[in-house]
Amino acid sequence: MFKNFSLTAIIATMILLAACKKDGFNPMTDTKPDIPVTVSNLYGTFVAPTVASNTTDSIIKITLSIPATSGRTIKEITRVASATSYKSVQVTTGLYNTAPIPGSGTSVTFTSTLREYINKTGKTVPAPNTASSFLSTYFFFLVTLDDGSTIIPTYVKVYVTK
Repeated sequence: MFKNFSLTAIIATMILLAACKKDGFNPMTDTKPDIPVTVSNLYGTFVAPTVASNTTDSIIKITLSIPATSGRTIKEITRVASATSYKSVQVTTGLYNTAPIPGSGTSVTFTSTLREYINKTGKTVPAPNTASSFLSTYFFFLVTLDDGSTIIPTYVKVYVTK
């Protein structure tokens, strides 16, 4: 009897799992843009590309690049959001930066400071060089290319050092 119950439970579970479907785009899917965007000044990868900002000069600098072989150039970073969801960069209000940041060929650099981060987000900056030294929100970008197409690359984390 136990074998019949176990077999029935396994078959029911398989049917339920096979019946599930994806509900559209989710940043955790394997959907990648046609033109990859990388972080040129990468400090490391901790689930996502990460840059470092030190407490001495407090500069946050994120340089986004596309391959020269793509045949495209970066016109601008159209929107910047500091949040925990990629949807924040798809809106036109509540953005971290509202002015377009012009690109230069295949790269573009976003620059801010830890003080500006505090003022714009209302968040605190963690103590440097600890396991929890990441800013509590991530930076999301809407990148516009020379042909008018747009890319939302993966978010970028900021690690605070001394």
